[in-house]
Amino acid sequence: MRFVDADGRLLLDWARPTEVGPQGWNASYRFHQPDLERILREGAASRPSVQIRLRSEVFAIRQDAETAQVEYEDLSSGTLRSCHARYVVGCDGARSVVRRVIGSPVEDLGFHERWLVVDALLKRPVPSHGEHSLQYCDPARPTTYVRGVGDRRRWEITLLPDEDATAMAAPDSVWRLLERWITPEDAELERAVSYTFHSVIAERWRSGRLLIAGDSAHQTPPFLGQGMCAGVRDVANLGWKLARVLCGQADDALLDTYESERLPHVRAYIELAVRLGGLINTKAAEAALPGGVARGEPARMETMKPLLGPGLAAGWTGLTGQVAPQPRLEDGTLLDDRVGYRFAALLRPEFASELSATVLERCVRRDVAVIADNAPALQDWLRAEGVGAVLVRPDRYVLGAARTQEETEALAAAV
Repeated sequence: MRFVDADGRLLLDWARPTEVGPQGWNASYRFHQPDLERILREGAASRPSVQIRLRSEVFAIRQDAETAQVEYEDLSSGTLRSCHARYVVGCDGARSVVRRVIGSPVEDLGFHERWLVVDALLKRPVPSHGEHSLQYCDPARPTTYVRGVGDRRRWEITLLPDEDATAMAAPDSVWRLLERWITPEDAELERAVSYTFHSVIAERWRSGRLLIAGDSAHQTPPFLGQGMCAGVRDVANLGWKLARVLCGQADDALLDTYESERLPHVRAYIELAVRLGGLINTKAAEAALPGGVARGEPARMETMKPLLGPGLAAGWTGLTGQVAPQPRLEDGTLLDDRVGYRFAALLRPEFASELSATVLERCVRRDVAVIADNAPALQDWLRAEGVGAVLVRPDRYVLGAARTQEETEALAAAV
């Protein structure tokens, strides 16, 4: 990503690492959201335990000590229907019905701006665009250019206070805004939609059997590309906890750690996205000043890996709440491919040889994958951290570590 002033002069170049990182993947990827949505829909439809009810609008939710009842309208027929569930997770967006039923106010972090989002498909190559994204720090009209997948390109353009959003999304208006970059001979418009970007966090993410995730729980400006990522982290955190509660392997109180862990984590990203939005709106002269905001933010964004908030912890907690690395194991597979969506105990071989029968039996009973692989990436990490074992949660955050067999027993007891 490059930051340029209104005349296109380079203010700073935020280069991203191109090599594979400690999680076994590159630092960032481009993707086309409808492709992801298709994969998710196909995955849900392939599972016999999942019912998909499209064109259904929830209008009321009631809960008691045993269940939650969801009232909804089948919009295809106008029929009112209801269903029951042990828990309801509202992933129903910024105007969440579930959040309103919970009665959660939202904390406003101060960013509210209207932007026009334009997606275009190139008809021919435009080499001047380059392979990078651009932030135009133009105080008259800040703009973001995003290099999409294949021939897709996106512009996010600030709307001025006196501009009508509908009129600005009309093709003639869009082409006038884009004329400095492309013309109708270069590309065709795929869509143009105005959004109001917000920065808010719900103050309560749970009430009894009702929970919220994604945009229902928080909204962020798009400048870090973390909106959907935050929602994925929410459900990765909540999914395995719900599964354990529903299977009787954990008490309902486990679900209270969802908000306590996720809220501080997502706040850190939203606050940084707001700061980046301020940088994009910064005048060129201010951004270029030595020691100015533009100098420090890219380095901070590159190294930022917030810890989870207070929640689950056991054993030695020096690594608790951080993302675990994903080593490639001796047979060449990545840890996720070996373990799947469950707990993993990563051990040094000499430490594993001393595990008690009680610990091993509990690992089997609680479906914990025990990995004492001699892969250099794994063993180097354990030695560097000075631990003999690390317990990694299904969402790939560290629950705790062990330097002694007593701490290992504490880890096993926490699963």
